[in-house]
Amino acid sequence: MSVGSYEMVNARLLASVLALLLPGPALAWGDLGHRIICEIAFQELEPTARERVKALIRRDPDSDTFAEACSWPDCPRRRPEEHYVNLPRDADRLEADPRPLATDCVVLAIEKDLAVLSSPNATEQDRFEALKYLGHWVGDVHQPLHVSFEDDRGGNEVGISGGLCSWNLHAVWDSCIIEHGLPGDAHTLARQLLSQVTDEQRANWRASTPIDWANESFAISTSPAVAYCVGTDAGCWYGAENERLDEGELEKIVAVDRPYVGAHTSTVSDRR
Repeated sequence: MSVGSYEMVNARLLASVLALLLPGPALAWGDLGHRIICEIAFQELEPTARERVKALIRRDPDSDTFAEACSWPDCPRRRPEEHYVNLPRDADRLEADPRPLATDCVVLAIEKDLAVLSSPNATEQDRFEALKYLGHWVGDVHQPLHVSFEDDRGGNEVGISGGLCSWNLHAVWDSCIIEHGLPGDAHTLARQLLSQVTDEQRANWRASTPIDWANESFAISTSPAVAYCVGTDAGCWYGAENERLDEGELEKIVAVDRPYVGAHTSTVSDRR
């Protein structure tokens, strides 16, 4: 098998395994979440593919492992328009065209870097960067609020109360749920979650696509339990009488307490 063929195996297997947490659970997407996802993905690779990933990561002056390298697109923020996908407020799901509101999005970013990693004409440096991006993108697309609405910036402009978490609703899903609901280091949590993976789940991941992952995230972000938006006959609105958050408008506040975190920790555990 040629090096280019190995890269294709690496890329497609990596992309499928990074769907480990399936419909956008809360194990991503601060540094800890990304590391957990990428450590699980790395361990799921076949030995030959794992060695190719290790060879690429040896090019990284800042990271010793693939899991560490997966936070690279956030530190500092690189390709900022590709970390999420925005849908219209009246959308039911993301359709085959993955760019309803923008020419760049996380779904297209996955396809773009998968193509680079699979290309026999790409340089080792190109593959190295594509590998780090791909690991990060597949984590991002599984964070529910990365598949959401533009006007409130995916919950960045939705306030929270309760004293348990900080910042905003997006940050709750980025980091707070995993930190409070699943405490531990990335390696330990990855090992625990990996031990619960079944062959049926692996088969389902390999049969799914980036659009499937985005739609699973969107279903969670718009579910009543998340309290991100309010379901109406016309879509999922910012409020029951308010379609979108307008400039200068007072933010709504979502109560994020231990029951909220506990309910969504259970979602995370179920999706592993």
